[in-house]
Amino acid sequence: MFDLAAANMMLDTFVGSGATAFDVTFIDIDGDKRGFRAAQTARQLRTSLLQLMPGLQERQQNIIVRPRNYKVTFVQLDDLSSAQTESLIPVACLTLETSSGNHQASIAIARDGISADARHTIDSDKDFARRLRKGVGTDLTASGATRISGTPNFKRKYEPDFPTVKILQAAPGRVATPAQLEAMGIVAAPEPVHVAAATPFRVSSVGRSWPDYQRCVLGAPMKHGENKPDISRADFFFQCFAPNGIGAFQRSLTG
Repeated sequence: MFDLAAANMMLDTFVGSGATAFDVTFIDIDGDKRGFRAAQTARQLRTSLLQLMPGLQERQQNIIVRPRNYKVTFVQLDDLSSAQTESLIPVACLTLETSSGNHQASIAIARDGISADARHTIDSDKDFARRLRKGVGTDLTASGATRISGTPNFKRKYEPDFPTVKILQAAPGRVATPAQLEAMGIVAAPEPVHVAAATPFRVSSVGRSWPDYQRCVLGAPMKHGENKPDISRADFFFQCFAPNGIGAFQRSLTG
């Protein structure tokens, strides 16, 4: 039912391809989150598996891992057919069978360089991952996390015969490049960025209604040293927004 050697092979594969830490999530048979451990080392995770795996069946709980590395981006391709999985073997560091006819592939992608702008790097990674999923024709919403191999896939739709997550192929140390993946024709083209045309700011008095004087009073600052609105400021704003006060309002903006 539980294969610790298969679980360790998965970790070894991710580590070989650059993973330095793992985020670990525990979910129950209904998909509800039951726990989370951030940035676990492979050694910490192996120790945890020795303690956790014996009780998984009783709890019907899934252990899901997300490999991390700041130099390598791990992209998970989910809900793959057998043909899709086969085509990805040359570039995937790991392929899994999560249930009969359902497969996953994990691709470690080398970054071209470490951007000084961390936000830009994250956004670029997400965009390329989305384009890769789109090009392969797989689930665009895949989270990048995967169930530990050698453990049952606890889902309601599978009970009572839960399938075991199995490794189909493992290639520790395999890292693909964006150029390599694009050359295979499995990366969708970037989507065009639509930029709205700038329009000049115009103010027109046609059809302009008179402002609410009471609102001008309520919105005016308090008079210096007194606990009441500064009526002169209220009058000023009223005149600015009145139909004949456009010029005064524009002059006030420009000083």
